[in-house]
Amino acid sequence: MISREEIKHVAHLAKLSFDEESLDKVTPEIQGIIELVEHLQEVDTENVVPTFHGNDLQNVYREDQAIPNENYHELINNAPSSQDGYIQVPVIIEEGEGA
Repeated sequence: MISREEIKHVAHLAKLSFDEESLDKVTPEIQGIIELVEHLQEVDTENVVPTFHGNDLQNVYREDQAIPNENYHELINNAPSSQDGYIQVPVIIEEGEGA
C-alpha cells in the first residue's frame, strides 16, 4: 500500500504540489494504478514476440539533392525584395532577442 508520504515525496521529486484534498483523491488513484501494473506483471509473456509498433509501415527516405530550378529568375523577379540572388524577408527577431 502506498502512503501519503510516499506520494508527497514522489510529487516533490516531480516538482508537483498537491493540497490536502487533492492528495486524499490522488493517493487511492495511484494505488489503483500500482495494483493494475502488479496484476499485468502476473501475465505469462514468455513466448510472446515483442511488439514495437502497431503497424508494419516503414519510412522511405531519399537523399536530399539540390536540383536546378529552371524558373529561378522568375521566382527572384516575382519576390517583393531580393539581394544577391536571394529573397529578402522581413526581420522577425531583432538582434539581442531569442537565442
